[in-house]
Amino acid sequence: MKARFSPLFPANILSRSRTPLSPRLPLVSAYRSIHSFVRGDYPWSVSPQPWTHEAAPAPHDRHTFRKRLFERFFGKMAPYRLLVLENPLLDIQAVGDDKLLNKYGLKANDAILAEEKHLGIYADLESRDAKLIAGGAAQNTARGAQYILSPSSVVYLGAVGKDSYADTLDSACKQAGLATEYLRLDSHPTGRCGVVITGHDRSMCTDLAAANHYTLDHLKQPQIWSHAQKAEMFYVGGYHLTVSPPAAMALGEEAASTGKPFAFGMGAPFIPSFFAEPLGKLFPYCDYIFCNETEAGAWAEKQENISDKSIPGIAKAMAAVPKKNTKRARTVIISQGTDPTVIAIGGESKTHEFPVHAIDPKEINDTNGAGDAFAGGFLAGLVDGKDLKTCVDMGQWLAALGLRELGPSYIPYAKANIQVDVMRRTVSRLSTLPHELLEVSPQGAPGIQQEPAKGLKGFARREMRRQAQFNIRGMVLRNGPEEWS
Repeated sequence: MKARFSPLFPANILSRSRTPLSPRLPLVSAYRSIHSFVRGDYPWSVSPQPWTHEAAPAPHDRHTFRKRLFERFFGKMAPYRLLVLENPLLDIQAVGDDKLLNKYGLKANDAILAEEKHLGIYADLESRDAKLIAGGAAQNTARGAQYILSPSSVVYLGAVGKDSYADTLDSACKQAGLATEYLRLDSHPTGRCGVVITGHDRSMCTDLAAANHYTLDHLKQPQIWSHAQKAEMFYVGGYHLTVSPPAAMALGEEAASTGKPFAFGMGAPFIPSFFAEPLGKLFPYCDYIFCNETEAGAWAEKQENISDKSIPGIAKAMAAVPKKNTKRARTVIISQGTDPTVIAIGGESKTHEFPVHAIDPKEINDTNGAGDAFAGGFLAGLVDGKDLKTCVDMGQWLAALGLRELGPSYIPYAKANIQVDVMRRTVSRLSTLPHELLEVSPQGAPGIQQEPAKGLKGFARREMRRQAQFNIRGMVLRNGPEEWS
């Protein structure tokens, strides 16, 4: 039988006439047969490169294919690539007024921890047609990273109650594709953050509740710790230093001992101001640090012998703090709103500045969570091995998307917003696939032939069809990139 060859798959997958599969160990030999493709030697031409800030991320097909192969051959889920730890909260956002603010003694643009007198605000907000969002700074970041990465790439840890709010969090995270391993407590309700919107101001009142009772014991449970051992990277939000510093330290120690990257988000100015001791202990484990200019200034005020307290000077001082893992220089990322993002790398005398891609102020809906979104996009780039500039572009793109929404919802664009030329570029990219697998409708929309297939050959072809369709759907919903490689 004449062999058929595809540029995407080794020949022995598509035909038995070249290097036939072993009859004794079919699964092992099949896995070895496609090892070169899984490793990345065979290009997948659907995913758009490079990144621009306007570009919408396409799913990373090679990793998705690898995960599905792992599950098919070994009968279990492939490891999560990014593990995130902090305080899960349900954000309850609603438009308010001065009367509501005065009732609970709140300022128009502030963030406080709830006291007994504030607990009634959550019911008041829900009565105002509130929007419920899976919140907490690091959970926003985790959802953002998962929005860009391939399915089942991110897992999030934290503590919740056993109530309807926890069910809402579960549903929101499931819809976003974010895996969760919550510690579920009977004795405390799920944490919540009331957000009162007045014009462009946001007043946040947070009741940590169950989130304030996360323990190291939960992290060390075998089924939970196995995620940490298999993950490629860790991210801990600064707010968790108010809850369980030992859990953050455990992940830092695991990262240092295995050479995995450990990222930390400062969270708020009060973290370096009032939790300087646990922050100082965690700092040596941090390979990547995210903060804004206010948080950076608060950290600098607690340090001695920092003569240059400009943003670049503080970034270099942060990067110069001794590290446990000396094989990887620390990278400090300081965002400044609409001013350039400043990045310092340990051992380098100069800092890097990346201008922010401006958006029309009329498009800004909500600034809450923009920094969380930036960290999510940046982390997605790190996990996928992107260079520094691309990681910044990915972070700024996701932050810009969050600014256009009520909270960082990461809602895909509607199909109605798609431009005809984007669809044409999609068809052009897909035309590089083997022609016998593709067909183009008269209207220019790509479609995949539904040809019958059997065995491993069938799985390979079905997977390729599924991935191409997934990419088409992702590019359509997210408005597609402006440039294609």
